[in-house]
Amino acid sequence: MFSIGLTGGIGSGKSTVADLFTARGVPLVDTDRIAHQVTASGGVAMPLIAGEFGDDFLTPDGALDRAKMRTLVFADDTAKARLERIVHPLIRAETERQRSRTGGPYHIVVVPLLVEAGDWATRVSRVLVVDCPVDTQIARVMKRNGFTREQVLAIVAKQATRDARLAAANDVIVNDDATLDTLAREVDALHARYLAYASL
Repeated sequence: MFSIGLTGGIGSGKSTVADLFTARGVPLVDTDRIAHQVTASGGVAMPLIAGEFGDDFLTPDGALDRAKMRTLVFADDTAKARLERIVHPLIRAETERQRSRTGGPYHIVVVPLLVEAGDWATRVSRVLVVDCPVDTQIARVMKRNGFTREQVLAIVAKQATRDARLAAANDVIVNDDATLDTLAREVDALHARYLAYASL
């Protein structure tokens, strides 16, 4: 089936663009939501995470303590790798399960770390990058999440560079000062193009 891998750096506006495609009836598989599901209270990853990192990294209701884990993985690359060895196969399996059940001419898979995760570009038909300057990312995330500039810069530094994402892109939506109407028009144009590609 024809498929689009949708990606972009933190604060780029991936979710807004994804919502616009959903409003046009395009099935969506969101790997970020799946990651939250598997690390929620009762999630399939939680016994493995507790066994690897200890109960200190769980909230009182048994979910992943994201703030504590974020602090650890930003300070320790080996901890990041240990966490990824647990959650990535689970996320991948659930992603493929959901993809196999999508209908319609094409579907979109939202993958925030598409470039970093290695083989995603070979698992979708095209890569769509939502792009904006790093300063715009920083301002948006500071406002949205209440993070300091230094916290956002640390996250950005762990992600692929803007140039690397653009190099991987088949299609790009620039979301710097774009209004919702402007984004909607760009999504309409891409949607028409993707429907044409899917029919070939």
